[in-house]
Amino acid sequence: MAMIITVSLLLASAAASAAADSTNAGPRVLVLGDSLSAAYNMPTEAGWVALLRERLGEHASVINAAISGDTTAGARARLGQTLDTHKPDVVIIALGGNDGLRGIALATFRDNLDAMITAARQAGADVLLAGVRLPANYGSAFIERFLGVYKEVAHARDVAFVPRLLDGVATNPTLMQDDGIHPNAQAQPVILNNLWPALEPLVHSAQTGQ
Repeated sequence: MAMIITVSLLLASAAASAAADSTNAGPRVLVLGDSLSAAYNMPTEAGWVALLRERLGEHASVINAAISGDTTAGARARLGQTLDTHKPDVVIIALGGNDGLRGIALATFRDNLDAMITAARQAGADVLLAGVRLPANYGSAFIERFLGVYKEVAHARDVAFVPRLLDGVATNPTLMQDDGIHPNAQAQPVILNNLWPALEPLVHSAQTGQ
């Protein structure tokens, strides 16, 4: 029962956040993510999604649909309704860490990513896929296979791609929380800058219609 209540609260919180963030004119950017995008254990305004909103200003809306603990399967199950509600021009898919931590089959992981890209494109949105590297204790062979799924899907579907969302963060203890998994507030500008070179052209294209 406690787990059901917790998940329900997280979903309600995400819905409220999404509604509050979607008021500006211009292109609509939808973030599908987990705790890495949900400002875990820090003020919401310190997270990279809030920093993206500040960077774009009134030129675009940013809808944060990230939910701590989410998997590709969970996001995929909700995506149809999320797309119908927010009608985004750009979708950022920054998911997979929890799939890896839970040992979800790589084929299932791949299929979920592919299905979300398909759904987003059918809804008229451009897609940015961001990869997540697993902790070192999962072994280098599996880590590389896991990262390879992102690369394979991005190449096959020809979408914008950031191989490592936490590049320059995960290996820097000063930018990580005590659990060694989640980035701290100081890391959030680095994460945004990791995404920006691939994201900015998509937002510009949506603004200009080109």
